[in-house]
Amino acid sequence: MTVTAPAPAGDPAAQDGQPGRKPTIVRDDLIAATLRLIGPHRSVSTLSLREVAREAGIAPNSFYRQFHDMDELAVALIDQAGESLRRIVGDARKRAVSGRSIVRGSLEAFMERLRADDKLLHVLLREGTVGSDAFKRAVDRQLHFFEDELRADLVRIAAAQGAAFHEPALVARAITRLVFALGGTALDSPPERDDALVDDLAKMIRMLLRGAAAVGADRAHRG
Repeated sequence: MTVTAPAPAGDPAAQDGQPGRKPTIVRDDLIAATLRLIGPHRSVSTLSLREVAREAGIAPNSFYRQFHDMDELAVALIDQAGESLRRIVGDARKRAVSGRSIVRGSLEAFMERLRADDKLLHVLLREGTVGSDAFKRAVDRQLHFFEDELRADLVRIAAAQGAAFHEPALVARAITRLVFALGGTALDSPPERDDALVDDLAKMIRMLLRGAAAVGADRAHRG
């Protein structure tokens, strides 16, 4: 009878060579496993490292080859979510032909992704309020990216109209925070309310834009 010596402690084979476990894994596998686990009543902050490792089909120790901890995994998810949504909203803005359609088109693209069970978007909307400090900083960083892009759009639109928005960076911040706050609310609302929510958001945003334009015009008039 041949006896096979056990793998030494710490040897990857001792963890990953067990039945049902994958011999190799990459970061995307762990991100995909996490997305399968989260849902309406489960955020990343409620998941344990062992749960994610089990879903990915690896031993818990193998997790550390890709991420230092669950915070780092969550931050990677949030960054990926922000990049994905910026592409979607950016495409909607490019298709728009006027200030009004930019607002409406961007909001509709946002809601479409939310209702498409885009778990990356759900991560972005939820982790900024329930996650750890690291999660919240990551969400805030993504919101700043949206604000910067929106500010550039506002300046461009105003210039094309021969006008100027007062403090466009502040206006962009107000709009971004408003949309994400109400987007989080929409997650817990029935889809039948989406049209009304988009209408309300569009009106609020236009009020902000008109107010900023009026203040800008008044200041220009005063010299």
